[in-house]
Amino acid sequence: MDISIVVPVYNEQDNVEAVYTALSATLKGMDCDYEIVMVDDGSSDGSYSELARLAAGDPALKVIRFRRNFGQTAAMSAGFDYARGDVVIPIDGDLQNDPADIPRLLEKIDEGYDVVSGWRRDRKDTFITRKIPSLLANAIISYLTGVHLHDYGCTLKAYRREVLEGINLYGEMHRFVPALACQFGARVMELPVNHRPRLHGVSKYGISRTLRVILDLMTVKFLMSYSTKPIQLFGRWGVYTILAGVCSGAMTLYMKLFEHLSMNRNPLLIITCFLLFMGVQFIVMGLLGELNARTYFESQGKPIYVVKDRINLG
Repeated sequence: MDISIVVPVYNEQDNVEAVYTALSATLKGMDCDYEIVMVDDGSSDGSYSELARLAAGDPALKVIRFRRNFGQTAAMSAGFDYARGDVVIPIDGDLQNDPADIPRLLEKIDEGYDVVSGWRRDRKDTFITRKIPSLLANAIISYLTGVHLHDYGCTLKAYRREVLEGINLYGEMHRFVPALACQFGARVMELPVNHRPRLHGVSKYGISRTLRVILDLMTVKFLMSYSTKPIQLFGRWGVYTILAGVCSGAMTLYMKLFEHLSMNRNPLLIITCFLLFMGVQFIVMGLLGELNARTYFESQGKPIYVVKDRINLG
């Protein structure tokens, strides 16, 4: 299988057939083997009935149905798990992404890139509730991850299969796949793509999940920088905190000996105890993190590196 298209669907009854028709028209015009994997994320309308009807007439259309709504990340993850293509391309189920952009993404994959991320440069969404939060989020994500993209939220992307095999998705982390892939040495580039107004229904994923995205960003930053060395994060802050506690304690003694200020009336004594206690806590957290990291990698046989090529090796 050359290409797998993954489409998360949630209450898109009016869009399902149009998405399938547009994808089929684009893919049939390309010289490749393909499949379309559509994941029904627990829809409560007639989306699954439409999918089942379409799949009955086309073996290239594969349908996965969740028992309930698990969220967009879970739908994407299921699509990636079942996809068999050498290149996996997720796309929205509302036709705002243009299937005609798929050949352009594949051209960049053929040039040697591992991840090609779509950029909705001319985004057809509301300015206040969608565009401004997106601009801020993309700037923060780019700064913290070091992978500079204009549009992390664009679903339309192309991945080499081997890039996805080492990535597990949780929470709202599907948008961070390019950053996680870059951690393993993947070549990432961004390509402007067409973005169209929604014709039917309303968006199911809005600004309400901003907090969840921020929390997942903290997780991604930790995984990218400290997943194999948590003591470097917690231990550093532990040392800084203990040093601050020592300085505070020294100041407390100075005020006792030279300014004759009673220690039990000096708030610096409480601050000293608090800082020393927190410093020890940070270091202990780092050591426990080191134990957990070793358990995670060693119990599952996971390497802490990724090999790209091998010569004269089995």
